[in-house]
Amino acid sequence: MSTTKLEVVTPQRKILAVEVESVVAPGAEGYLGVLPRHAPLITTLKSGVVYYHKVGGKTERMAVSGGFMEAGPDKVIILADTAELSTEIDIERARQAKERAEKRLRERPPGLDWTRAENALQRSLARLKAAGADK
Repeated sequence: MSTTKLEVVTPQRKILAVEVESVVAPGAEGYLGVLPRHAPLITTLKSGVVYYHKVGGKTERMAVSGGFMEAGPDKVIILADTAELSTEIDIERARQAKERAEKRLRERPPGLDWTRAENALQRSLARLKAAGADK
C-alpha cells in the first residue's frame, strides 16, 4: 500500500511527523479524507478530531481547533491553531472546560461573547472525542 507523510504543526511546536495510509480531518464544510496521491488541496479546519491510519498500525486520533490543511500527492500538512494527540489530553480538564462552556451558554451572562463560548465548547468536545471520553 502506498503512503503519505503527515505533518502537524502549531505555533508552539511540531506535534507529529509520520508516514500514514490515510487522514480524515474536520474541514470547514465537513470531514474530508485524504489518501496517498491526493490532488492538491488547501482547506480551512474547524475544531474536531483528525484521524490518521499509521502504516501497518491502527488508526490514531488528535484534537485540533482551527487552522489549515494542505494535501498533495505525497504529503499532508496541518497548520493548526492548537493540536493535541489523544494520549496527551487531560480528560478531566477537558470535561471541566466543557461544563464551563455549557454553563456560560445556558446562563447567557451580560456581555457574553457567544462565538468565543461556542468555540470553547467545540474545542472541549473535540478533545473528549479524541481521547475516547465522549461517551
